[in-house]
Amino acid sequence: MIVALVIAVTAVALVFGAVWGACLNLNKKTEGFIVALAGGALIVSIMDELIRPSVGPLRLGLVIVMVLLGAGLFALLDYQVEHRLRSSGGAGLMLAVTLDGIPENLALGSALIGADALAVAALAGSIFLSNLPEAAGGAKQMIDDGKSRAATLALWSAVAVLLAAAALLGNLGLSDAPEPILAAIKCVAAGAVLASLATEVFPKAYRIEAQWSGLAIAIGLSIALVLSELGS
Repeated sequence: MIVALVIAVTAVALVFGAVWGACLNLNKKTEGFIVALAGGALIVSIMDELIRPSVGPLRLGLVIVMVLLGAGLFALLDYQVEHRLRSSGGAGLMLAVTLDGIPENLALGSALIGADALAVAALAGSIFLSNLPEAAGGAKQMIDDGKSRAATLALWSAVAVLLAAAALLGNLGLSDAPEPILAAIKCVAAGAVLASLATEVFPKAYRIEAQWSGLAIAIGLSIALVLSELGS
């Protein structure tokens, strides 16, 4: 029940975000603040729910290698998306969100294995907050590019279903995996999400809301820290 609820919350963010961008006025400063807040929360979540628990099942050196591998894979994928879809507008952003979201949701699903609900609340919440403005911005851009609201909302809903399936796969498909294998997968996913913070989340937040992005990151980190302590 907890697994289904957490997965649903993160997926619904994409649908809510698409509705926000397609049907409502999108305040860019609010978007930037939320993106920065989500990034700050992810810093704590990545360390507490993905990386630190992997030190033990894996040697420290292998943890570092797996994190670097994840970051490198994301960087290569992000490079391909950037150069192939530079002029693709909202559709390109939607694909980028999908490609970024698959490792994030695999990580979310695997983090739920054997974990207390509060222990992964920060990870789920921060992914929710990052999905919301990304979907809103992409949907608005697709509307501006001439796509209908119905088609835009249908496409983003399909993305939400795909990412929910990835989270479910991460949870069910890895439930019987040996602990070292599960730890390695979590570290690769952690590296990918860290790379997305450095190349996508924080630069976007600063471009949109330079004045308050630092404070928003600190607030997000503090919220995630409180949730992490509640779950410990």
